[in-house]
Amino acid sequence: MTSDLLIIGAGAAGCAAALRAADLGLNVTLLSSLRDPADGSNTSWAQGGIIYRGIDDSPESLASDISTAGANICRDEAVHLISTRGPEIVRDLLIERCKVPFDETPDGSLHFTEEAAHACPRIIHVEDATGRAIAEHLIREVRTNKQITFLENVTAVDLIMRGLHTKNPKDVYNRPRCLGAYVLGSGEKVDPIVARETILATGGLGQIFLHTTNPRGARGDGVAMAYRAGARVVNLEYVQFHPTSLYHRTAPRFLLSESMRGEGAILVDGAGRPFMKKYHPLAELAPRDVVARAIHEEMMASNEPCMYLDISHKPADWVRTRFPTIHKTCLRYGIDITAQPIPVVPAAHYSCGGVAVDMHGRTNVTGLRAIGEASCTGVHGANRLASTSLLEAITWGFQAAEGIANDVEEHPIVDQSEVKTWELESEEVDPALIHQDWLTIKLTMWNYVGLERTSRRLNRALKILRDLQFEVESFYRLAKVTDPVVGLRNGIQTALAVTHAAYRNRESRGAHYRKE
Repeated sequence: MTSDLLIIGAGAAGCAAALRAADLGLNVTLLSSLRDPADGSNTSWAQGGIIYRGIDDSPESLASDISTAGANICRDEAVHLISTRGPEIVRDLLIERCKVPFDETPDGSLHFTEEAAHACPRIIHVEDATGRAIAEHLIREVRTNKQITFLENVTAVDLIMRGLHTKNPKDVYNRPRCLGAYVLGSGEKVDPIVARETILATGGLGQIFLHTTNPRGARGDGVAMAYRAGARVVNLEYVQFHPTSLYHRTAPRFLLSESMRGEGAILVDGAGRPFMKKYHPLAELAPRDVVARAIHEEMMASNEPCMYLDISHKPADWVRTRFPTIHKTCLRYGIDITAQPIPVVPAAHYSCGGVAVDMHGRTNVTGLRAIGEASCTGVHGANRLASTSLLEAITWGFQAAEGIANDVEEHPIVDQSEVKTWELESEEVDPALIHQDWLTIKLTMWNYVGLERTSRRLNRALKILRDLQFEVESFYRLAKVTDPVVGLRNGIQTALAVTHAAYRNRESRGAHYRKE
């Protein structure tokens, strides 16, 4: 199979790139590892909203907020791009083209809410399930586009690299170039998809931590594939921990949106005492890393397993209307958020780093681009401003597609006969081994590479993860290719990359906190 453009991942970034590339006349192949692409991506799990242009707002004000939240190491040209072009794409793609039903005020204008570290209300939303609405409408638009071949429930196993995966041994002397990807379909066969250019839009890496707000597929696939292909990865130490995820013995770490605090929810201890003013003048609206560490410190000082988020002082009908998904989910576990505080703990939420890219998503590997959470554009610096993730995803989706359309003739499609056939192995892997190896990764990352890091912890993590990677690679070579096996291999590679980045950076900044 051949295509002008292969996109791996069908969240907001991948869909935006696919639609824009199709508009520009490119033949696009879009891959999703999910059976239901509108449910289970990082996009579909996003609750709070997406940045638009608020009343009395300006690109300069947004740029200032992004840079401040990012601990002042954001990439200036990336911040300028997202602040100026991002809201225009929200209007053109999401509001006008896809008809995403953003909430409105009684007079029919868009409803803006405020979130932490924003100078003004500029977030538009669909109740408290914004990402799900955006994902559904983007997927619907993709399905009706004749320029896009949409393959679902498939797994990208690895990138096809010239010299490594081509039959001519002399290709090793040429500059590395990505030629597409090997893809595992439902028939347990791995086939090459050859393309002029390939985009990684695979989402985040939260599943390498024990507690995360991310879906199951967020295991760092894009970072791992890019790393093996020789692409630069940067800023991986800046993993943002969301301050408020639901703490319950039988519940997953369900995200309690930033917008709850934007709408007046207060963090309190077990005795109902607010504590955030001790840590930051903005209290509950302080940057996420500050709030997450404050909760962690209060838990450690009190020896309590959680703190509490209280919005019960707001009118009950308003709470149920404004946060219906959160209300229903908490009720499922016996918590009525209109009448009682919600037990919360921090959880790994967003990777500010990733595959290093330019303003059009280009990596240092010819033919390979990355967008969305898998990439590092420099927008987020050391700590992401709330509700910038979806905005960055669609902005760089457009930027990458336009860059490819301009460069497409520079990258002829390689004849598929020049690409090596994937050698299938047949050894079954015990699911118990995969489960145990994942548990080792998650516990190691949470205990040693989590909210607070030290040299001793990071050294311990590196030793454990290196030994485990050797074991995983050993059985990967002989194992039957399945999605769990591919995911474990990517997970251990990504965990090591994050740990190496944290070990090298001895300076506490933003989401990276070194005690020594």
